[in-house]
Amino acid sequence: MSSSRQIVLLPEAQQSSDFSIPIANMRSVFQVDVVQRKLEKLLAQWDPREHEPLRATWARMIEKGPQRFAVKPSGVPDMTPLYDLLPNFSEVLDDVKRHVALSQDSQDGLEVTPMLLLGPPWVGKTHFAKQIADLLGTNMSLVPMSSMTAGWLLSGSSSQWKWAKPGKVFEALVDGQYANPVIVVDEIDKASANAQYDPLGALYSLLEHDTARNFVDEFAEVPIDASQVIWITTANDERAIPEPIRNRMNVFEIETPTPEHARKIGMHLYKGILGEHDWGSRFAPEPSDDILDVLSRMAPREMRRALVTAFGNARIDNRYTIEPRDFIKSWNTKPSMWFLN
Repeated sequence: MSSSRQIVLLPEAQQSSDFSIPIANMRSVFQVDVVQRKLEKLLAQWDPREHEPLRATWARMIEKGPQRFAVKPSGVPDMTPLYDLLPNFSEVLDDVKRHVALSQDSQDGLEVTPMLLLGPPWVGKTHFAKQIADLLGTNMSLVPMSSMTAGWLLSGSSSQWKWAKPGKVFEALVDGQYANPVIVVDEIDKASANAQYDPLGALYSLLEHDTARNFVDEFAEVPIDASQVIWITTANDERAIPEPIRNRMNVFEIETPTPEHARKIGMHLYKGILGEHDWGSRFAPEPSDDILDVLSRMAPREMRRALVTAFGNARIDNRYTIEPRDFIKSWNTKPSMWFLN
């Protein structure tokens, strides 16, 4: 795949207010002439109505064109807020920072070694992935392997099959705006062993930079440059992951946040929610110790929902200060694992 070296500015709306990386290259994720030849052959040899989804896919590719943003850092961003928000991900953030630092003074695109995040479900692995996508100014796609019933969700299914369609990698690159989106393969250890095709089969080539440059979606049948994708996989148990796939990734064990870490996360989310809303200026700029104690017993992914509910309960009671009792209605009936620890 060829790529352009033209330097452009990312649209302002797509820049993170906290972690702005405004410079990007434009990169071709497929070759238009290959798609054009495929389409012309189909129209000449077949009744287009018999292959309408495939014809429409190729026509859409030609219409959209092959150029996508490939984020290019103009410098190493200040990641201090992320270290505060994700204190149990410090080792992973260090790794991301190294990759950003390597690319900042070169013509190379940003390349991040695929990573495997090991840890229980409530430690914030998916939330971490979204924060990394925001940091880099790109998009995030989630592929939940626990609900995958066939191996084609990543790589697409043959256009000869009924209800066939492209896979998640094709959708992220061709239908998206970025050549280097973050793709999260969530709960990779729960990929169905009963699937007709290996759900992880596509990863053998997608996680290798050289082979990913010419990844062929089984539906679209044209090479796609997936070499710039930033891969984040999550798992609870690495023993269920084939060793050849594990060996293609940097493996990080994510510990459950300590109560002290949880208080930092709670503080960051509290301030963040206030800053996102006009009504936030009416509330106390920082939570009380009692509120942080409550938040420290929650999983990170529960905190935002719980805080928004607490703010709402306070306003119903005509208050601009939240109290521990405001959280009661937001808790699940089943205590969180953190609360039990």
